[in-house]
Amino acid sequence: IRGHHVAQLDPLGILDADLDSSLPADIITSTDKLGFYGLDESDLDKVFHLPTTTFIGGNESALPLREIIRRLEMAYCQHIGVEFMFINDLEQCQWIRQKFETPGIMQFTNEEKRTLLARLVRSTRFEEFLHRKWSSEKRFGLEGCEVLIPALKTIIDKSSEKGVDYVIMGMPHRGRLNVLANVIRKELEQIFCQFDSKLEAADEGSGDVKYHLGMYHRRINRVTDRNITLSLVANPSHLEAADPVVQGKTKAEQFYCGDTEGKKVMSILLHGDAAFAGQGIVYETFHLSDLPSYTTHGTVHVVVNNQIGFTTDPRMARSSPYPTDVARVVNAPIFHVNADDPEAVVYVCNVAAEWRSTFHKDVVVDLVCYRRNGHNEMDEPMFTQPLMYKQIRKQKPVLQKYAELLISQGVVNQPEYEEEIAKYDKICEEAHARSKDEKILHIKHWLDSPWPGFFTLDGQPRSMTCPSTGLNEEDLTHIGQVASSVPVEDFTIHGGLSRILKTRGEMVKNRTVDWALAEYMAFGSLLKEGIHIRLSGQDVERGTFSHRHHVLHDQNVDKRICIPMNHLWPNQAPYTVCNSSLSEYGVLGFELGFAMASPNALVLWEAQFGDFHNTAQCIIDQFICPGQAKWVRQNGIVLLLPHGMEGMGPEHSSARPERFLQMCNDDPDVFPKLDDFDVRQLYECNWIVVNCSTPANFFHVLRRQILLPFRKPLIIFTPKSLLRHPEARSSFDDMLPGTHFLRVIPDSGPAAQNPEQVKRVLFCTGKVYYDLTRERKARQMEADVAITRVEQLSPFPFDLLQREAQKYPAAELVWCQEEHKNQGYYDYVKPRLRTTINRAKPVWYAGREPAAAPATGNKKTHLTELQRLLDTAFNLDAFKDLA
Repeated sequence: IRGHHVAQLDPLGILDADLDSSLPADIITSTDKLGFYGLDESDLDKVFHLPTTTFIGGNESALPLREIIRRLEMAYCQHIGVEFMFINDLEQCQWIRQKFETPGIMQFTNEEKRTLLARLVRSTRFEEFLHRKWSSEKRFGLEGCEVLIPALKTIIDKSSEKGVDYVIMGMPHRGRLNVLANVIRKELEQIFCQFDSKLEAADEGSGDVKYHLGMYHRRINRVTDRNITLSLVANPSHLEAADPVVQGKTKAEQFYCGDTEGKKVMSILLHGDAAFAGQGIVYETFHLSDLPSYTTHGTVHVVVNNQIGFTTDPRMARSSPYPTDVARVVNAPIFHVNADDPEAVVYVCNVAAEWRSTFHKDVVVDLVCYRRNGHNEMDEPMFTQPLMYKQIRKQKPVLQKYAELLISQGVVNQPEYEEEIAKYDKICEEAHARSKDEKILHIKHWLDSPWPGFFTLDGQPRSMTCPSTGLNEEDLTHIGQVASSVPVEDFTIHGGLSRILKTRGEMVKNRTVDWALAEYMAFGSLLKEGIHIRLSGQDVERGTFSHRHHVLHDQNVDKRICIPMNHLWPNQAPYTVCNSSLSEYGVLGFELGFAMASPNALVLWEAQFGDFHNTAQCIIDQFICPGQAKWVRQNGIVLLLPHGMEGMGPEHSSARPERFLQMCNDDPDVFPKLDDFDVRQLYECNWIVVNCSTPANFFHVLRRQILLPFRKPLIIFTPKSLLRHPEARSSFDDMLPGTHFLRVIPDSGPAAQNPEQVKRVLFCTGKVYYDLTRERKARQMEADVAITRVEQLSPFPFDLLQREAQKYPAAELVWCQEEHKNQGYYDYVKPRLRTTINRAKPVWYAGREPAAAPATGNKKTHLTELQRLLDTAFNLDAFKDLA
């Protein structure tokens, strides 16, 4: 239990001093400890029977106490510290004990030692080569933990031997280039040409720094002679943000190849010590590890523990003894190992890979090492860690230490060792010479999950058109009937739910849909076409607002459920709907990773309320918004964000549309000149932002997401009150073949019949439309005021709004929103509307005043504000003085 406290884990001897302080130097043999067990010095030579739970005896059943202690110290107090006795499963504990207590179990053959040496040579000389050629470039080298390369290769070899053929990896920047070169085997010239300042980017996108890029490579594993595919996920500088992304991608790859137990596809996550302890996303990701819809059946975590985070000492960076203590929460065994003992490292990595293939649970390898240079190669660590770095300057590199050991053992001789070095240096030099011919950077060479068959060979969409997203009447009726029934025998549903299903059935008879039914139609029709759908988030099965009910629960039998969506068609794709853990950052990252794996899936994440996306802001800012520009990675993930001012207070009102719109890459001052305007515009943008006001349009935008010949993230501000609003209904006629998503819905009432007489056009989006039409009717102003709905905000429908503005030559133009003036859509829409009309008229504002909070907490104030907004919108003299 306590051996890891006195094991010699730190190559520098710093950590050990810190951990030892609470314990005497000898755990057991000091006299006071023997006394604690009722023993004294004379008992050390007594022979004791060994319990059946230990493996230290080998074939012997009894040993003198002195020998028992010696063998236990050999097992638990050398260069490996094993933390596992907190695991509450006897079989698992015994499995680990056997791996470390059995006498002589850590023997390596000469062949294995030579392989290990060769791998250390590559790891070390790669960094030295880069340092020689580009001494003033940042590369976040591995110096001080060169053993990471043999460690990873060992985990991959052992996993390959156990049947794994696809490994998905995530890692921070330190050592990434070395992992790309020596583990994944990316061509060295591809890496070296990244250092050339004259390199021109050939792909679309602005690219990213070389130590953030990912990679996908299929090759033969030389040790097992089996094919292995390795993928390293691209990631930003936001440490640990890639953890859930890797898990989501792994889950998707397992799902698509029917690997329900994780025997073929696995993930390896690398971490830095400070980030592993400090970043909450690590904990969120661990908590997905055993959830049915999120588990990847065990991940091997490797912590590069260089005992410093940028310039911060461990004692300032965490409140627990080890950086790995967060992993204890899921009962993962933790193997601490001294990274200056390569054989101990390789042994532990073998055990970790075997653990994963035996128990399909997470496991952590903590490589206790050091960082020879500063945070990057330009950084001066002596400013902040003078004593540590004096010690590091004296420290012999691990390759030199291990080579001397093997030479002294006669495993290799000096000439052989030097030849191994010369051989690898030559490989690097030749690759460097070739890299000088590379003048163009193809980010496509750095893709972490290619989509073969979806694009043409040079990565272009196969067409630039989108077919009609409508559906024939039979399919609509069929889906509607299943959506309003229980397709399983003897299944008792809740009485309130019976009423909901009955209402649905009547809607189908009347050929109308509400919001929930429109979503059902979109999903059901895509499933028929073989498109897998995955909807995840907090409480999505029922829906936050009790509108969806995709999972029915038997009221009499515990855990008995029915998902009607999976009973639609004989050969349909599967529908996965899963309530997530109470996490946004982790779960959104996971879904993003899932969506990476295949373009032929609709992956949706729904926030319980739209403003919950702000705790996942990192995934939105680093991956979803700029993902294609940074990594040439298209991703079709859909975010459903409930939004609307309903008088419910400052939280849960606004999904912050202004943030998404501010990050759109379209130019407010330029009217785009494009062929195939609507589709081409979607192709050029970084993401699509919509706020639908009708169920039919919601249905179309979900189907369009898959029918487009490319993939873009889709942000949908979904309604709350419109889910049950009697006017928010659509007819089947709006969803039949030939119909499609309407980017703009023009006025179709008296105003449109007599456009010259119209005095004002109100442009709006979303739910406020229903407030405006109600007020207009009450004031009998249907002929004076036209109301135009902008359903797709970005990319902005310049072409259609130009038509609208020209249609009403005498009218004032007003943007109307229920959000505050400094929030919502106004700042985004105003300059674009002005561009649309060549700045011929002002665009006025009707809405709430600027405010710090998204909404008031007082219902009465809310209604007063709403009335003021409507008064402004319909008072035709409101802007006289301003003009």
